[in-house]
Amino acid sequence: MEFKITTEFIELIKLLKAVGIAENGGHAKAIVDEGEVKYNGEVDLRKRLKVRPGDIIEVFGETITIS
Repeated sequence: MEFKITTEFIELIKLLKAVGIAENGGHAKAIVDEGEVKYNGEVDLRKRLKVRPGDIIEVFGETITIS
């Protein structure tokens, strides 16, 4: 899946909500806390991680390419 942003970055928890993986902010934070998110191939626990174009997020078998 590709997700296009129109700003410099999007916070990871906002991205998870925007693509429909998380139902709300609390759910998004829990997904990150549980180590379910890979940022460019590495598990990342930062909820406020700034995701930028070119980054790849993997969660629950879904791959999200940021453009």
